[in-house]
Amino acid sequence: MERSKRQKQRKVLLMGRSGAGKSSMRSIIFSNYVAKDVRRLGATVDVEHANIRFMGNLMLNLWDCGGQDSFVESYLTTQRSHVFSFVAVLIFVFDISSREAASDLLSFASTVRALRESSTNSKIFVLVHKMDLIPVVSKDPIFRQRKEDVMDTCLDEGFLEQQIEVWPTSIWDQSLYRAWTQVIYFLVPNAATIEGMLRNLATLLDARELILYERTTCLVVTHVTRSEEKGNPYHDRFERLSSILKTHKHSMARHTGSLPSEVSFAEMLIKTGDFMFFITRLTENTNLAVVMPNDEAGFNAARVNVQLARKEFAHLDITVVSRLKRTYAVAIYLKYQIYHSTGELCGLPVPAGLVWPRG
Repeated sequence: MERSKRQKQRKVLLMGRSGAGKSSMRSIIFSNYVAKDVRRLGATVDVEHANIRFMGNLMLNLWDCGGQDSFVESYLTTQRSHVFSFVAVLIFVFDISSREAASDLLSFASTVRALRESSTNSKIFVLVHKMDLIPVVSKDPIFRQRKEDVMDTCLDEGFLEQQIEVWPTSIWDQSLYRAWTQVIYFLVPNAATIEGMLRNLATLLDARELILYERTTCLVVTHVTRSEEKGNPYHDRFERLSSILKTHKHSMARHTGSLPSEVSFAEMLIKTGDFMFFITRLTENTNLAVVMPNDEAGFNAARVNVQLARKEFAHLDITVVSRLKRTYAVAIYLKYQIYHSTGELCGLPVPAGLVWPRG
């Protein structure tokens, strides 16, 4: 048990040429800045280290590396081994509006080469940033070309295709959350197992969709989409909700005189003619968004069930595997307990576990 409680530290390099937008996106994701406020951020000098606790037990050792030429030269020479050793993830940011595209690619190639020497198994996330500055008609072809250049460079340096992901981003829309969600999914231990637990919970709740968010950053950890939602045309809905939740935190902070990192909410409910939705705390470090059919009894029972299921997810990032069988056993036993949506017991004693609407 003591071993499972130890923090998992993952080294993350955030690199790119000066002015690419590295510190701005870091501040938006991890420091609760809004896009309009990042203009007052100064240039990063050398390397800024930040230890960021994520989901309680995961410690991101983030190295925000200044992109001025003198610093980059130092990373690639005198600090080469120190900077590029034991790296779990490299996040390289391109300014797509840069007039020095060829030079930017050469800098990227040198960075990837150094990474390959010291951290062969690293994952590379390339963020093609400031896409909002590109005309709409040109965005796709320009991004495709940059992605092709990036992939060719990484493959030439010996990385495998599955080690590389390339994403278009902007601080002015949800694309930034989409890209960083992919980074977090890779870094979170047992993410696939967490997804399995959510899939089981979705079945028990008869939910159309479950989305698990980290509470501080509002980033998606993982999600489960059942057949009813497979055809949803809004493919960026999770990231849009991330942005909405972050904006809501800022609004609450402004009205309460608190810091955005200190505010939270107990529950948010939305009811429409087509579906019902609520988001609530699942664990100390996560919120769960639940999309339900338009059925009042099922909706109310789901809200209660999520509260009662919290203890099963209390250690979801460190001891998930050992708890899975017990979770399923509890679910199977308690499926026979019935609880009316008004709170009335229906002939059976209800233990401290999952409850079900009358079907």
